Amino acid sequence: MIENEKIVKVKFDLFVHGETPESEVLVEQATESNPLVYCHGEGMMIPAFEKNLAGKNSGDKFDFWIPCSEAHGEHNDEYVQQLPRDAFFIDGEFDSERVFEGAQVPMHTYDGGIQLVTVIEVADDHVTIDGNHPFAGEDLHFVGQVLEVRDATKKELDRLRSGCGGCGGGCNNSEDCGNEGCGSNGCGSCCGGCE
Repeated sequence: MIENEKIVKVKFDLFVHGETPESEVLVEQATESNPLVYCHGEGMMIPAFEKNLAGKNSGDKFDFWIPCSEAHGEHNDEYVQQLPRDAFFIDGEFDSERVFEGAQVPMHTYDGGIQLVTVIEVADDHVTIDGNHPFAGEDLHFVGQVLEVRDATKKELDRLRSGCGGCGGGCNNSEDCGNEGCGSNGCGSCCGGCE
């Protein structure tokens, strides 16, 4: 049963509202061959996601909505900024391989952390970025199934609590994390591989 310190594997389709109130748009999938893997109760997922899965067992299906206020919040225009183009230079040249419209790039925050931002526009003298989560302002509709629930090992918990896991992971190669997709599906993917 899903509870704290359990490794959980799920497959799901994630939808947001479409053009009309009745329509939905598929925006993300975790499949059986590339599932979302996370450690329940370790802060790897938004709390409302974990709350909706708590108590479920392997094989159980789920279908729930998370309002944007409990997901990634409303879109904040203050998080959209123009930065000088040279902020994206590497060895004196603009990094056009990683910085293009629609790309998500890591940026250093004022407190020394790293945050993914979305590139909105690349102009001759500036780059416009959006620091909002891509699903900010969206109600999230998850439809899926629990594939596996198991106890987390002590080693997995130690790694998670020392910085491996959650958004951004901390695992850098398959040797560290096994074959279960370090970095696949973003948040939570490291936990299942660090054994």
